[in-house]
Amino acid sequence: QVQLVESGGGLVQAGDSLRLSCAASGRTFSSYVMGWFRQAPGKEREFVAAISWSGNTYYGDSVKGRFTISRDNAKNTVFLQIGTLKPEDTAVYYCAARRGLYGNYGDPSGYDYWGQGTQVTVSS
Repeated sequence: QVQLVESGGGLVQAGDSLRLSCAASGRTFSSYVMGWFRQAPGKEREFVAAISWSGNTYYGDSVKGRFTISRDNAKNTVFLQIGTLKPEDTAVYYCAARRGLYGNYGDPSGYDYWGQGTQVTVSS
């Protein structure tokens, strides 16, 4: 069992940067693929980024170049650095973990554990 707790969200202005954190419980954190998703009101959950245990990173097309995912296995934490925020980045951001190393990392159904989410609101 893995528990995930996100933090770092809030109300920011367009153009600002933000770093989200996701703290995970469990001794096998380093073996999980970790992902970030977001969901805006009235929209489907959208893949943002994922990172493998070895540090390989993957990004959704809408965030490439502005978002950076990283992880600290010693601290059981995964981060999402968001640069140059836009109003369309407003959403609840979720951290997720998956045991499976193979498959589509952008598919939320492939993740086994989810956090409760942290709200990011970007004002124009």
